[in-house]
Amino acid sequence: SSNFKNIKTSKAMLTRQIIKQITPKTNINKILSSFNYSSYSTNNTDGVVLPDLDYDYDELSPVIGARIMELHHSKHHQAYINNFKIAAEKYEVAKANNDEAAMKALKPGLDFNYGGYVNHNLFWKYLAPKSRNGGVLPDENSELSKNLNKNFGSIEKLIKEFNAKSAVIQGSGWGWLVYNPANQNVEYLATPNQVNPTDVADVTPILGIDVWEHAYYLDYENRRPDYLNSVWDVVNWKEVEKHFQDAKNN
Repeated sequence: SSNFKNIKTSKAMLTRQIIKQITPKTNINKILSSFNYSSYSTNNTDGVVLPDLDYDYDELSPVIGARIMELHHSKHHQAYINNFKIAAEKYEVAKANNDEAAMKALKPGLDFNYGGYVNHNLFWKYLAPKSRNGGVLPDENSELSKNLNKNFGSIEKLIKEFNAKSAVIQGSGWGWLVYNPANQNVEYLATPNQVNPTDVADVTPILGIDVWEHAYYLDYENRRPDYLNSVWDVVNWKEVEKHFQDAKNN
C-alpha cells in the first residue's frame, strides 16, 4: 500500500506538489513561487485554488476574446480543480480502507486534473496584454535570445517550428519550450492532454501554449494554425525569460 500513499511524478526539477497555505483569491505569482516541486498530496487540497489573473478577460482581445478567457479560466480551469479535489477525497477514503485497486484506479484522474491545474497556472502567466508588453520579443543580446538563436536559428524560426509542431498535436495537448539542463539548451516539447513536461523528461518548462480546442474554438473554430500564429502577439516574453533564468540557475 505504501506505493500509493504519495503519488510521485518524475525526477525532474519542476515536479509538482499541492500548494499549501494559500488562501482563495491569491494570484498566480504567489502560487508559482510557493511550489517546492516534489509530489502532490491528497490529504490536504486547500491550497488548490483558482488564481486571479494579472489582466482582465478582455485585455487579450482580439487575439483571445473575453468570452473564451472567461470560460477557459472560470469554467475549465475551475473544473480541473473541482475534479482533482473530488478524486483526492475518494483516494483518501480508499487509502483508509486499504483499497489499493481503487487507489490505482483513481491515479489517472488525479494526474490528469492536477496536470490541468498546474499547466493552466503556468499558461496564464505566459500571456500578457499588448498594452503591457505582450508580444514584445526579448532583447537580442539577452541570454534567452542567444540560446534560442543557437538552437533554432532565430526567434522567428523558433515560432515557425513551434507552430508547425503544435498544429499537428493529435487531439488535445500542449506545445512547450523547455530548458534541458543536460545540454543547457532550450528545446521544443509537445505533450498530450494535461501532461506536464516534467512528467516525461528532466526539463523545466519556460513557455506553454494550450492547444486544446477550448482555448481557441470560439474565436478560431477549427483553425488551430491561425490561433497559433496569433497567440505570439500576447506572449509574455518577460515571464518566459524569468522562467529561463530560474531554470538555468537552479
